[in-house]
Amino acid sequence: MWGSGHSSRTSVAGSASFSGIVQMEEDKHCSKVEDVVGSHVEDAVTFWAQSISRNKDIMKIGCSLSEVCPLANSVFGNLDPKKIYGGLFSEDKCWYRCQVLKVINDEKCLVRYIDYGNTEILNRSDIVEIPLDLQFSSVAKKYRLWGLQIPSGQEVTQFDQGRTFLGSLIFEKEIKMRIKATYQDGTVIAQAEYGNVDIGEEVAKKGFAEKCRLTSSTHICEEKKSDPGQLVLRNLKSPIPLWGHRSSQSTFTRPKGRLSGRLSLDLKNENDAGNNVTFPKENLAVGDFKLGSNVSLAKIKQDQKLIEENEKLKTEKEVLLERCKTLELKVEQTAQELQQEKATTMDLTKRLESTLKTCIGTRMKNLAAKVEILKEIRRVSISVRFGNDLSDAIQVLGEDCFTVPASLNELQLIWEEYNLAQEKIQTCENVNEGNILIAERNEVQQKLYMAVEVFILEVDEFSLNKRLKTLQDLSASLEAVYGQVKEGINSEEILEKFNDWRCNKREEFTSVRSETETCIQRLVAWFQNTLKAFDLSVEESLISDDTIDNIDEILENTESGVCKELEISLIEQGDADKEIILKTCSQVLQKIHSEESLIVTVQSKYKDSVEFKKQIIECLNKSPSVDHLLSIKKTLKSLKARLRWKLVEKNNLEESDDHDGSEIEKIKQEITQLRNSVFQGIYHEQEEYAKLSSLVQKWFPELPLLHPEIGLLKYMNSGGLLTMSLERDLLDAEPMKELSSKRPLICSEVNGQIILLKGYSVDVDTEARVIQRAAAYHKAWREAKGESGLLPLLFLFLCKSDPMAYLMVPYYPRANLNAVQSTMPLTSEEALKVMKGVAQGLHTLHKADIIHGSLHQNNVFALNRQHGIVGDFDFTKSVDDNVKSLLCSLICCRSSMTAEQVLNADCFLLPNGISMPNSEKDTEYIPKKEEEELKVKNLDKDKEKTRNGEASFD
Repeated sequence: MWGSGHSSRTSVAGSASFSGIVQMEEDKHCSKVEDVVGSHVEDAVTFWAQSISRNKDIMKIGCSLSEVCPLANSVFGNLDPKKIYGGLFSEDKCWYRCQVLKVINDEKCLVRYIDYGNTEILNRSDIVEIPLDLQFSSVAKKYRLWGLQIPSGQEVTQFDQGRTFLGSLIFEKEIKMRIKATYQDGTVIAQAEYGNVDIGEEVAKKGFAEKCRLTSSTHICEEKKSDPGQLVLRNLKSPIPLWGHRSSQSTFTRPKGRLSGRLSLDLKNENDAGNNVTFPKENLAVGDFKLGSNVSLAKIKQDQKLIEENEKLKTEKEVLLERCKTLELKVEQTAQELQQEKATTMDLTKRLESTLKTCIGTRMKNLAAKVEILKEIRRVSISVRFGNDLSDAIQVLGEDCFTVPASLNELQLIWEEYNLAQEKIQTCENVNEGNILIAERNEVQQKLYMAVEVFILEVDEFSLNKRLKTLQDLSASLEAVYGQVKEGINSEEILEKFNDWRCNKREEFTSVRSETETCIQRLVAWFQNTLKAFDLSVEESLISDDTIDNIDEILENTESGVCKELEISLIEQGDADKEIILKTCSQVLQKIHSEESLIVTVQSKYKDSVEFKKQIIECLNKSPSVDHLLSIKKTLKSLKARLRWKLVEKNNLEESDDHDGSEIEKIKQEITQLRNSVFQGIYHEQEEYAKLSSLVQKWFPELPLLHPEIGLLKYMNSGGLLTMSLERDLLDAEPMKELSSKRPLICSEVNGQIILLKGYSVDVDTEARVIQRAAAYHKAWREAKGESGLLPLLFLFLCKSDPMAYLMVPYYPRANLNAVQSTMPLTSEEALKVMKGVAQGLHTLHKADIIHGSLHQNNVFALNRQHGIVGDFDFTKSVDDNVKSLLCSLICCRSSMTAEQVLNADCFLLPNGISMPNSEKDTEYIPKKEEEELKVKNLDKDKEKTRNGEASFD
């Protein structure tokens, strides 16, 4: 397992051979790529890592050190910083190779574990000599992220965060290093990558490092580096990262020394106990001494006893020495703490003495600053904190509150009676019964007229606009302060609770403010008395307890009073106070909106009443006259007769053999003038129809019943589109067979505008449906105004001699999408504008619950290549007919539609307002459905025959 740190070792018998370990040389070509594993982080751009190729070397080093170091001698004397030693790591008690960086004192040294990169302070006893075969270069290398540097003036917290972040990216992870250069100290400049992640970029993004300019040299570069001792000590302040997957040292059995007939000397114990040599008891035997003739067995036992006592005394001595060292350390530590406490006490004493010298001055400065803040707060109104604005709003609502006018209720009752009478007249179809209903309506009309006059006079006494403006301003000001407040249950208890709360707050604030002013006045009086006491020109003595009060007490009271008032003025209100204010605001806004709604209702009634009075005063007890419309119709009849006569005269002259060209030209001019006069009369007729239609809808629904001869009801049902004075033979029409093969299509000119007449065959049943559908289309276009995206309809008229209905629309030559794309295709920008108009047209139709069902290139117009509109459709077909036409075109493989267009076709999205056909009408389409199914089955056979067919969706 790679990256297991120091403890990734296995127990190996015998000594390890390092013939296979090769020291890494500096890469002078700066183009090498290495795979390494991170082992230690120094800062956000510097870290140590081990090459993956030296994994076995690390294992061999660990095994050899576990055998050699326990038997090796501890270092003494001067330590060589260039030499490699064995160090006992404090965390896992395992041996690792290290170099001495700094000698701290006689007992402790700062070392770096060269195969991993981390540092530690060790006792000399934990540093041992190692043999020459372990004296080779380090396994771990020091790397620095290419092109990055630590920002100058970086704080310690950010420095530690940078180390932690870099450690999370590289520690114990396999990293690819692209070497760029090498410092003289061996530090490798490289670009580090972990998978697809550029580690340097991630560190720079987090702000732990910044980009630096690279030198021009592509080889070894030098950089100003900080003191390595300071950097090491800085790293020591943060915890040393643990090497992962470290196994217990107990798995390595530490070998014990063998005596081989001699006594082994414990050098460590020898240093602790002087020059005395220790003789372990278990290795002492009689056979080890050369016994002389003068040595007795008792002497041997006595010496053995002395040795045992010596061992016991030595053990006790070691214990006592350890205790002595501990006590010495405690004494030294206590002395240091005492010295620190003494220094701290001295500093506090000096600071206290300095503070006492400036105590009064400091207090006076602080008090003066608080008083200045208090002055500013008193200059600014804090009425919001105590709900003064809400209180004012409640007062405004109570003083000039607008109430329902007394005449309004009676007026509404008479209005309802009047509307009911109007509805009866509107639904009546019998003239005699209608006259009775009109008489009854006129009586109610008289009562309504009198009630309207009373209501208008009463409302005129109120300043409704002024009151409404006041309420709107009040509502806006409250919403600006308190925001949008949810309206709750209307309750007077909330307002009473608010008044009690406000009174209590005002009393509390008044008391605190009064106390503050009293304290400040007392302080001012003290200054005045003190001024007299220190005035040398005053001969009499003024120093007494009665003359000069205790300034400390006065300052304490003044500071307390000022702080209390500041606290009330500056500290945010509590949740309970906010709840009371918000509930009160909700009640106030509810009352404001209620009164606003009442005023708006009364104003609306007032406006209707004024209009009613204005319209009825001329036609009171009588219906409006239609004589002007009849006069226009009579004039039109005469003009049309003259126009027809002139047309006959022109035809006769053209057919004669000796016709005069000038005479014919003169007649043509007269025909043009007459035709324009006819259309001017038609326009006047339409205007009069519009006026009468408005009167019918508002005040006089009896007009269609009393005057059926004028055809007002047909005009209203067509939405103002139908005209009965226009006829086909009055136009100078030219057939347009190339545009349509299904129905008559005629081109003409009216008042300088080129128009098209579309002819539809109608019968008694379809005539009303055509008028209704054309009226719905015209209404959708009229309501959307200039943003409809639809082709406008000019007129709709019925032919008197043939069962034909003609629809007049504007003519845009060569403007349909098919013609535009075939001559000069639209650019992307132009297409976007045109299709935006088409989408607007479909949206206008769908909004009016109208389904087009005939959208294709010939029915979409690109006006001036900038504005797109949707053309009209066949008004003789129902929604079901449009859908079936679309399906038939699809079955015949017409190329104008795609599958995606079919799935998204508007005709499949039936609006809620359109009802489904009844079962009786469904039976009419059953044979057609079977025929369509048959077409689907024979699709493959007919595909080649119909592939080249051109669609016609007219």
